[in-house]
Amino acid sequence: MKKWIFILFTLTIISGCSLSNVKEEATVKTVESNDDNSSYDISSFKEFPLVSVVDGDTIKILYNGSTELVRFLLVDTPETNHPTLGQQPYGEEAKEYTKKLLEDQESVYLEFDVSYRDKYNRLLAYIYTEDGKNVQEELLKNGLARVAYIYEPNTKHVDWFESVQKNAQKQAIGIWSIENYVTDRGYDKSVFDGTDSEAKNNNGNDSACLIKGNINSKGDKIYHSPGQQNYESTKPEEMFCTAEEAETAGFKAAPR
Repeated sequence: MKKWIFILFTLTIISGCSLSNVKEEATVKTVESNDDNSSYDISSFKEFPLVSVVDGDTIKILYNGSTELVRFLLVDTPETNHPTLGQQPYGEEAKEYTKKLLEDQESVYLEFDVSYRDKYNRLLAYIYTEDGKNVQEELLKNGLARVAYIYEPNTKHVDWFESVQKNAQKQAIGIWSIENYVTDRGYDKSVFDGTDSEAKNNNGNDSACLIKGNINSKGDKIYHSPGQQNYESTKPEEMFCTAEEAETAGFKAAPR
């Protein structure tokens, strides 16, 4: 009898250890999963009240008692209501998708990189939903954003995002379904209307106006000319053909 009791006791201990290992393994997989239902451990990230979704790659949050813009790190979505560029294809879809991810949430979780703000004083972060989804990953996965604005030191997740983007490119979904629409500089809307960008420049219309007018989070109007230090990284609210035109509109020249 004692022999049987000892055997049962031993089997119980072995079963308990096995179940414990299974539970631990399942927990790890939930955090590290990178499939269609990806969800990540957000316990170490900072939670902030969500105010609104501005467009596909920008939101407003309540930060230290003030409403502030947050620019999604390392991604760029097409424009929705740009003064010069207008609405770009897939811009509205990107905005609606971000809204869909965040619409039922009171808060968002922000993972900061090395630098918290850009030169326009906007917050920069990786955005997570309350259930642990990374918004940048979801946009890239669905072909609604491109990997962009890769500037040191904020490059923590660039390899991850580029890997997700490659999968969307292979599937030719969203922005990748239109040949030559995505460029190193952004999005070329001319491929939709059959008008060559160079031809537009020669005809003297808006695409020949290369001076970028940007309004930062403080409301300052600054214009950047080709060749200036921050020209390539500047996302314009307006485009101007001449410096005089920009200054007439209330913009001041960037210092360098």
